[in-house]
Amino acid sequence: MFVFVCAGCGAELTVPLSEVALPVHARQKYGNGVQLPVLMRSGTFAVDPGADHGTVGASVIAPGDIRGTRLIPEKCDGGCCGPDGADGPNMACEGCDLPVATRLDDCSRWQAVWLPSDTVRRVPVDGTPAAPLSWAELVEKGEATPPFEPIATWGGRLGSNHYWSWSPRWEAAAGHALAHLLAASEGQPVKVPDGLAADVFQRALDALLPTDAPARCAALAGPDLPSPGEGADILLVPIHPRTGRTWTPAGPATPAYLVPLPLGVWLWLASPRPNLPVPASGRIPRDVLRDDPPPPRPTYLFQPDRETFRHTLARLCAISENLTRADFF
Repeated sequence: MFVFVCAGCGAELTVPLSEVALPVHARQKYGNGVQLPVLMRSGTFAVDPGADHGTVGASVIAPGDIRGTRLIPEKCDGGCCGPDGADGPNMACEGCDLPVATRLDDCSRWQAVWLPSDTVRRVPVDGTPAAPLSWAELVEKGEATPPFEPIATWGGRLGSNHYWSWSPRWEAAAGHALAHLLAASEGQPVKVPDGLAADVFQRALDALLPTDAPARCAALAGPDLPSPGEGADILLVPIHPRTGRTWTPAGPATPAYLVPLPLGVWLWLASPRPNLPVPASGRIPRDVLRDDPPPPRPTYLFQPDRETFRHTLARLCAISENLTRADFF
C-alpha cells in the first residue's frame, strides 16, 4: 500500500491506498449538465500513463481520500457547476502551499482528485494488500454493470432530476473496445455476436469498415465460457480490475487479437439476465429477481464515447492511416 506525500515538505496527503487499473472512463466527459459519481473506489488509486492532467504519470483518487490540503479559490473557476481543472492544480498542501492536486467536480465529469507526479511522491507504507482475485473469483464475486441507468441532472424546476440513459461506463467501454476492433479488423468487415453486443458495436463497425468483403468474426470469450471455436478471429475478453491485465485463453490456438472490456461490462454480456422467478414465500433470496416492471430503456440508439474512442485509437500503432482519420456517427 502507499500514501502520497507533498514533494515540497513531505506532508502526507492521502490515506493508505492500493493501486488498481485505471478505469477506461477516466477521461470521459458525459452529456451536459449531468451529475456523474465518484470515479475511484475509496481506498484505491490508479495511474494515468498519459499527460491529460498536466504531467505524465498522474494518479487519481477518490475525493474523500485526500488529506492535508486546501482549495485554491482563484484556481476553481472555469466550470459551470464546479471546478473543472482547466486552470491547473486547484488544491495546495496545507504545510507549504505547494499546488499538489486537481479537484474535478464540474457537471458532466467524473468526480476525482488528480495528483501530478512532479509535485507529489508515492511512498510505501505498512500493510499488505490482499492478493488480486483469480478470474474464477471475479466471475463469482464481480458486479455486472447494467447497460442503462438513471442519469441525474441539475437545475430542474423541482431541483435535480434524472432521465434513463445508456450507461456512461458502457459508452466509454465501447469507445475503448471499438478502437481495438478496428485494429483487429485489418481493414475487413467485423461481425460481432447478435443481441446486445450488436446494439453496442455493429452500427459503428458497419459505418467505419467496408461491407463488401469477407467478415472477421468476433466472439465473447473469458473465464467459465466455452471455447468460441476456430471460426473466431477476434475475442472480446475481460480486463482484470486490479492488475489491468487482459484475460488470455490457454493453449496455442490464441486468435490474433484480444479486445479488452471492463469486467462489469463483460460480465453483463457473458451472463444473460434470467427470466422472472416463480413466486417465493418468505424473504426474497439474494439471487432472485423481484417481479417489478423492468426499468425503461433509452429512447435513442447506443453510441460509443467518441473521445474515448479517439484517445484509444491514437495510442494503437497498428491502425492504418485511413482509419485514424475516420469520423463516425
